[in-house]
Amino acid sequence: MLKPVATLDPLTDPAPFRDALAEWFGKHGRDYPWRRTSDPYAVLVSEVMLQQTQIATVLGRNYYGRFLDRFPDPESLAIADDADLLKAWEGLGYYRRVRMLRETARAVLAAGVFPGSLDALQKLPGVGRYTANAVRAFAFDLPAAVVDGNVARVLSRLVDFRETVDSPAGLKHLWTLADELADPQRPKIYNSALMEIGQTCCRPGVPDCLACPIARFCKTREPETLPVKTPKAKTTHVESHVLWMRDSEGRVLLHQEQGKRRQGLWKLPER
Repeated sequence: MLKPVATLDPLTDPAPFRDALAEWFGKHGRDYPWRRTSDPYAVLVSEVMLQQTQIATVLGRNYYGRFLDRFPDPESLAIADDADLLKAWEGLGYYRRVRMLRETARAVLAAGVFPGSLDALQKLPGVGRYTANAVRAFAFDLPAAVVDGNVARVLSRLVDFRETVDSPAGLKHLWTLADELADPQRPKIYNSALMEIGQTCCRPGVPDCLACPIARFCKTREPETLPVKTPKAKTTHVESHVLWMRDSEGRVLLHQEQGKRRQGLWKLPER
């Protein structure tokens, strides 16, 4: 496949770039449940849930819908006990996320209102730059730049950025670029489009540049080589020995996990 040659520079004049994204998204944008709401709480739940879980998994097993059915607002989540909380999150893993989400709900209740400013959002427990900007864009439709893995890939190819995207310097460069290109008039549409192009056309490996609506803005000639990432650390194998013990009534002895990753979950006791 021969990649189209860039004929327009989005940094010189971002308006056509933004228009191209909006037009494409109007025709091809997918209908996700979190895109049907402007409730900042529901948007926050989706962002936390999708941080380390694929969209197909969240949708296929209706994790998002079931969680909101059980905890439809910050009030219900704030008073949830660990058993109900972990049960509602069961299967998603990284349980620290849902505990932090509960702390965020409690902070929102204490404040009396769900904040919309970037500074106030980043003061919520567990809410960093990405999540704060995502809530601003997708819930409040306020100007915000959003950089996740998909957007980082699109932007690095767009400007032919060949430094590591997951280094502090690389991340700083991408966020600066994202701020320059962000659409202040259509932040929700713009960021949704950019993320979705990363999921579809500008996918990892060999992208579908001929179907990409922003190909004429894209400088790289070798998109399959981007983004550049720091080599992954080697997997550490850990061997554990556990005890299987049952009493006369058939009950199995379990131990409650105290570590940060699986705190509160039950497991067989280790030797």
